[in-house]
Amino acid sequence: MHPEWLSNSYLVADHEGGSAVLIDSGGPTEPLIEAAERLGVSVTHLLLTHADHDHIAGNDDYRRRFGTPVLGHPLAAERAELDGTIEDGAEVVSGDLRVRALHTPGHSPDHLAFVVDGSDCFAGDVLFDGTVGGTMRDSYTALKASVMDVLMALPAETRVHPGHTTPTTIGREWEANPFIRIWRGLDPEGDERCTCFNRGARLVLFAPDYDGGHKGWVRWDAGGEDIAPGSQVKRS
Repeated sequence: MHPEWLSNSYLVADHEGGSAVLIDSGGPTEPLIEAAERLGVSVTHLLLTHADHDHIAGNDDYRRRFGTPVLGHPLAAERAELDGTIEDGAEVVSGDLRVRALHTPGHSPDHLAFVVDGSDCFAGDVLFDGTVGGTMRDSYTALKASVMDVLMALPAETRVHPGHTTPTTIGREWEANPFIRIWRGLDPEGDERCTCFNRGARLVLFAPDYDGGHKGWVRWDAGGEDIAPGSQVKRS
């Protein structure tokens, strides 16, 4: 995890001496390079959840060290140098690993989540421990669908490795995530007046974020909804 961005990078291997993939490169690169060498694994791909800087900063380091092709959604090519693309539902094979890509837009149009061997989901910036991704650069409607229709359809025991900070499970988020609880109809919406980015809105939810701050789910007076940084929400 990067000490400032709190962004995670992952090395996922089938077994010692086998094959591995990297997922995102925004964290410090040396620990994962050292781990790959210690385990004696062949790194076959670098998979990008999306092309935000805090998830691609180490791409060239891994290319130089491993000669690893960088793969992402076709839309990621607008912001990052890719060696190949992955579409929704495509499978990447690395030794005994089977990695399935799920298109999960909302935080970013190019966003993918990766399900490894049916047991572990690398969710990028769509789903976190106790919160969800911001939508100011993409679409609230798309993010809700990515969380509720795609990720929450995975088995409850699926381990979730987010793009920032601590891991969780699908079952835990289904039961405890405050955004998901409202989407499920378990908890009421708020209706407090606020401004966000100097625009009038109703505050549906003000919830803790992964970095110790907050996220605000706002319903704009002019129509539409977003999940925004809590620092931009001015409560009445």
